[in-house]
Amino acid sequence: MPEPSPGLRRALLGLWAALSLGLFGLSAVSQEPFWADLQPRVAFVERGGSLWLNCSTNCPRPERGGLETSLRRNGTQRGLRWLARQLVDIREPETQPVCFFRCARRTLQARGLIRTFQRPDRVELVQLPPWQPVGENFTLSCRVPGAGPRASLTLTLLRGSQELIRRSFAGEPPRARGAVLTATVLARREDHGANFSCRAELDLRPHGLGLFENSSAPRELRTFSLSPDPPRLAAPRFLEVGSERLVSCALDQLFPATEARVYLALGDQNLSPDVTHDGDALVATATATASAEQEGARQLVCNVTLGGENRETRENVTIYSFPAPLLTLSEPSISEGQMVTVTCAAGAQALVTLEGVPAAVPGQPVQLQLNATENDDRRSFFCNTTLDVDGETLIKNRSAELRVLYAPRLDDSGCPRSWTWPEGPEQTLRCEARGNPEPSVHCARSDGGAVLALGLLGPVTRALSGTYRCKAANDQGEAVKDVTLTVEYAPALDSVGCPERITWVEGTEASLSCVAHGVPPPDVSCVRSGELGVVLEGLLLVAPEHAGTYRCEATNARGSAAKNVIITVEYGPRFEEPNCPSNWTWVEGSGRLFSCEVDGKPQPSVECVGSGGATEGVLLPLAPPDPSPRAPSIPSDLAPGTYICNATNRHGSAAKTVIVSAESPPEMDESTCPSQQTWLEGAEAAALACAARGRPSPGVHCSREGTPWPEQQRVSREDAGTYHCVATNAHGTDSRTVTVGVEYRPVVAELAASPPGGVRPGGNFTLTCRAEAWPPAQISWRAPPGALNIGLSSNNSTLSVAGAMGSHGGEYECAATNAHGRHARRITVRVAGPWLWVAVGGAAGGAALLAAGAGLAFYVQSTACKKGEYNVQEAESSGEAVCLNGAGGGAGGAAGAEGGPQAAGGAAESPAEGEVFAIQLTSA
Repeated sequence: MPEPSPGLRRALLGLWAALSLGLFGLSAVSQEPFWADLQPRVAFVERGGSLWLNCSTNCPRPERGGLETSLRRNGTQRGLRWLARQLVDIREPETQPVCFFRCARRTLQARGLIRTFQRPDRVELVQLPPWQPVGENFTLSCRVPGAGPRASLTLTLLRGSQELIRRSFAGEPPRARGAVLTATVLARREDHGANFSCRAELDLRPHGLGLFENSSAPRELRTFSLSPDPPRLAAPRFLEVGSERLVSCALDQLFPATEARVYLALGDQNLSPDVTHDGDALVATATATASAEQEGARQLVCNVTLGGENRETRENVTIYSFPAPLLTLSEPSISEGQMVTVTCAAGAQALVTLEGVPAAVPGQPVQLQLNATENDDRRSFFCNTTLDVDGETLIKNRSAELRVLYAPRLDDSGCPRSWTWPEGPEQTLRCEARGNPEPSVHCARSDGGAVLALGLLGPVTRALSGTYRCKAANDQGEAVKDVTLTVEYAPALDSVGCPERITWVEGTEASLSCVAHGVPPPDVSCVRSGELGVVLEGLLLVAPEHAGTYRCEATNARGSAAKNVIITVEYGPRFEEPNCPSNWTWVEGSGRLFSCEVDGKPQPSVECVGSGGATEGVLLPLAPPDPSPRAPSIPSDLAPGTYICNATNRHGSAAKTVIVSAESPPEMDESTCPSQQTWLEGAEAAALACAARGRPSPGVHCSREGTPWPEQQRVSREDAGTYHCVATNAHGTDSRTVTVGVEYRPVVAELAASPPGGVRPGGNFTLTCRAEAWPPAQISWRAPPGALNIGLSSNNSTLSVAGAMGSHGGEYECAATNAHGRHARRITVRVAGPWLWVAVGGAAGGAALLAAGAGLAFYVQSTACKKGEYNVQEAESSGEAVCLNGAGGGAGGAAGAEGGPQAAGGAAESPAEGEVFAIQLTSA
């Protein structure tokens, strides 16, 4: 007896396992013991709160029961198998109540766990120091008393919103309450004015409660930095009674400078300083006033205080009294030749000096006597006095002026004999005389003409030039002097002395002369514009290169004047090869005319006339020197040949021979390069038929667009495409796009039957024929004799049969034909009768029938794939269809070849084409 299949064995094992698990479950239920339960088993209660506990059992008739706990009770409710009790004012960190029942002489117990929590209501940050030095450590300490459980607490120390340190107390005992967090922080400049705080978080979310947060009140930190150096005092060593002096006190490297306090005092006099700040530095300034009561040595004190620390500097200041000396003249104003006495005196301790002569001893005066002269007028006498104060010599002086009366003097320094004034701007004309009292001065022409307005601001004109007599007078006498006035003015160039335009003729002699007016007489020079150093002087033999613009400039001491002079040199016509070439090529369609520019002044007129042959007497159109609306029309054709060009102006004429030739750019059209060309596949490869017209003869080059054009012997289909042909000569290019088509003989590329897997009698089938050809091929069919009801598609590519019969079996041929040939392929269709496999099986029943069915299905699948036979209706949507198309089809084909019973029902293509199409017809 064969063994059961593996699938059947797996099914039986699963059934046995299920029955075993069910029996085991029933046994376990019947043996389950009684129990006691306490709800909630674990509870979190806020400290001082209350809680209901429910104690229950599944014992049908418990003897007794209860709830053991040390907590206060407020109320109890009972039932047959349950007990509920309210616990109030719960303060213990952790308690374990016990629920118990007596059942069947056994004690049933259930233990619970109650824990209390306390919110972080008090978060305290220890007081910070009033001032903290920068660079030194200070301590931050945070206390959260009573909050807990501690294991759920997290404390964070913050600087503003920045976290400095964060600590979680996870892992602490459940009964632990309250927490302290301490950190050492380095004080920084930027911490000045910063707020420090502590945040406490009690996270009871894992226990079904929320997150409780609280923060301490912020505490402001004040940091400072004070330089170890003392302040710098700036003050005088000596201070005179009754005087005021500025004193200053400066200190660097202190922070924050704005909060520093400055104390500034002179002796017992408290000064009120004005304090200015610049970054980390301050400067305090104050005015110190010395009084007679303070005379003697005093101390100037500067004290800077910041953050409880101070820096101080002291300087000695000596306050003294020192009156100025007394200087007197016996006569402050005296006539020339009289005597005057000068006296200098000072205090008892001062030593005086008059005009460099010191007194014999301190406190004694000094005198000086002199005979007054003109040179003593407005003379200053100086009296100096010195005083020794604390090793320092102090000096004071006083001066007095002596006035001496004398007659006028007219010196050349105040009233020169020769005056030179510039014309134009207003000036004050002066002739000053010395004398005391101050003399009056009057100047007039010797002939009684114009009078000079001395001392008044007025315009200076050329009319003021001349000789004047000046007279000075006061009550001491008078003086007379003759003076000459010269008025100078800048050069001027007018059209009479220096015309703007000058015309010379080539070959003549000429000179460029410009006359300028001005005082002093101007120097005149003329230089060609743009050519430094080229000066036109003397008599010249005129040449064309002398033409141009010259800059003539006249210069004297009062200024300069400049003028542009244009010199035109006229001369007869001249032909130059670059501007009028001897050989010229006219390019057809270029729109260009012959340019013959002739040099000459005035501009010559030019005319070119043909000489000999076809050009005899023909005028050659010339390009105008400047484009204008009246320019000659551009000819479409121009006769080549020899032309004589004549140029004429009022100074002569000239002639030149010009040879004209004609050429044209490339041109391609449909006649020389057809845009559509056809090649035949397999013919010898040839170049594109493209040529171009033009002079000189253009070269033509053709290339394929997109891909290179490989060299080959025969034409292939790949040669079809678009080609770009370019014709080129010296005058330009022309291009054409050529489309090349390649024609080829037809080939039946595909002949297929559908459905490929099987047809029943009375079923439908379709034959599809696809051909490759250019021009497109005509499709025709040949069917077996007697085949009726055959349908064809519009282009004959598809043959279809509805309701297949035995007459439709046989050979079908598809033929494709075009102008270059014909090609055909054949396929054979066979129509067969019904064929049926009958499979008989039985089942023993129950689980054995399922196992046998699974084994039989595995056997049928494996044998069907080997033989290639099955019911089409049952297998057309299953995986067994692969057997028919694959292994089954192959087996069937093999059997048919051996002449078995399947040969009558198979189908095969003509062996001449090497392709096989099989159609197996079976009954349902």
